[in-house]
Amino acid sequence: MSFNHSKVTLPIDSNNDIEHFFSKSDHSSYLITKFSSYLRQGFLCDAVFICNNEQIKQRISAHRLIVSILSDDFRNLFENHMQTEIILHDTDADAFEKIILYAYEGHLEIDSNNVIKILTIAYKFHITEIIEACCNFIKKRVQPSNCVGLYRLVLDHNLVDLIQIIWHYILDNFSIIIENNREFLELSSDEMKRILASDDVNVESEEKIYKALLSWLDYDSNRYSDHLVELFSLIRLPLIKRKYLTDHIDTNEKFEKKIACQMLILEAMRYHLAPEKRLAMKSIRTKPRKATLGALYCFGGIVSARNQQTIEKYDFLNDSWHIDSHWNSRRSQFACIRLDRKLYVCGGQDGIKVLNTTEIYDFQAKNWTMGPSMLTNRYDLSIGSIDGLLYTIGGHDGRVILNTVERFDPTTSAWAYVASMINARFTLGVAVLENRIYAVGGEDNSRSLREAEFFEPHTNRWSQCASMLKCRAGVAVISCNEFLYAIGGYEFSTINKNVTRYNDGERYDPRCNQWTLITSYSRPKCGLGIVVVDNKLYIAGGFDGKSSNEMEKYDTETNQWEKCSPLVVKRVGACLIHLPNSIHESFNLPVLPQENKNHSNIPLQMNRPILF
Repeated sequence: MSFNHSKVTLPIDSNNDIEHFFSKSDHSSYLITKFSSYLRQGFLCDAVFICNNEQIKQRISAHRLIVSILSDDFRNLFENHMQTEIILHDTDADAFEKIILYAYEGHLEIDSNNVIKILTIAYKFHITEIIEACCNFIKKRVQPSNCVGLYRLVLDHNLVDLIQIIWHYILDNFSIIIENNREFLELSSDEMKRILASDDVNVESEEKIYKALLSWLDYDSNRYSDHLVELFSLIRLPLIKRKYLTDHIDTNEKFEKKIACQMLILEAMRYHLAPEKRLAMKSIRTKPRKATLGALYCFGGIVSARNQQTIEKYDFLNDSWHIDSHWNSRRSQFACIRLDRKLYVCGGQDGIKVLNTTEIYDFQAKNWTMGPSMLTNRYDLSIGSIDGLLYTIGGHDGRVILNTVERFDPTTSAWAYVASMINARFTLGVAVLENRIYAVGGEDNSRSLREAEFFEPHTNRWSQCASMLKCRAGVAVISCNEFLYAIGGYEFSTINKNVTRYNDGERYDPRCNQWTLITSYSRPKCGLGIVVVDNKLYIAGGFDGKSSNEMEKYDTETNQWEKCSPLVVKRVGACLIHLPNSIHESFNLPVLPQENKNHSNIPLQMNRPILF
């Protein structure tokens, strides 16, 4: 008599009986091991890939279920090909086999010899993680010495992601490439055209672009007849130094018989000889490339007590700020200006006293020195320069608001008073336009000012001009293209105690003595740093109820504002300066010199609300 096992039951304990789940901790690795062993044995394989490359055929077996996990392309391939054998043309067998093994084992060995072959297959079947891994492998190994060859390689294989990455690398490192890598001479005419036309090619000067073109043309004499005029027209000749134009380009016999080239050289000469007509001569050839713009530096200003005083540098090419160096000065609310190859920092306050000291940074010697002290202690002053002389204007000495003006002559290292302003003012804006120094806005004892006045050095006299449309203290003022611009600021009165900040600006035309409003920027602010580069106004930092790190640029031709990358540190009343390539690489703010204890310093007395 047989025993019926199906009728066997276990007693149920309603109090203690629970469901029991069994799991095997290494089940996943066990599956991988088994699948891999089946693959190597050819056991239950239901797909055979025949890799056909350069008349060499190689068969690679696999399991459809496993391989289809790699991408939807494999799944679709299996759905449309019911037969066991699948032919893959122009596919490297070794690289394909590594990818098949990756599907089973989850790891892939990539090296310099196989990365392009693997990447090509990964692109073909849209295997995202392998594409990313290969791209990262190549990106880490791109160098000036191999980038052109790599570009050729990825272009031949139509590896889209890497084409863009390596092309941008070529643009970013073009100065190094043309000095040390003759592979660039093998670039096609279309590729050379793209480089010469680009705003993003990284060169210190337009002269380097010109030299690169000559080297490329000389590499193959046929290029002169085929491509000279087209490529020469992409050189921004007006931006090349006049002496270099006359000594090296105008005298180059290769351009003598090309009328179009001669016309371009003539255009560049006119640009240098008639600077007053440059606005009418504007073209792509007069637009500086981003890398030739130099750099912006921002430092000083009122910052959070937690922040160490830092100097930030702005990279035009990448639209980014970074901390460049540090300095030990506690000075804020000072005035600074670059004159030739020196930076002058004047006055200000250190939280305890008002300063009259002057510090000078020499870009050539790369050091700081203490300059002669001003005759008056000043903070919230402003500064301008005409004919190589500096003028410090207005401000507050800790007791009273100033209308006095001092002039500094670098040749004699001496300060002297000149005529005082009509209006005493501080937190004013100052700019130079047509050999006049304009003092605009600011604040007196009781209110913000809309009044503007100008100083003519040859008469030593101040004269009033049209007042702004709005009262603006803490205003940023600068000149550009025969106009004066006053941006932002606040309006304050001791009577009503209200503070109104502005997010607009005004433009002054000296020919008709008139101010007009320009379009508004993002939010109302005062205490902005301002600088002009390539006919664009850059404003940074400021105060909108709290410190700001925003930067925006204003196109004086389109009357439009555009956001830029923000500062690293929030600052109010910071110094924003532009340094051309010829000197900005030597800019480093080491430890400032110790102040001379004999200098006169007046205790700081804040007798008004802190508005920024």
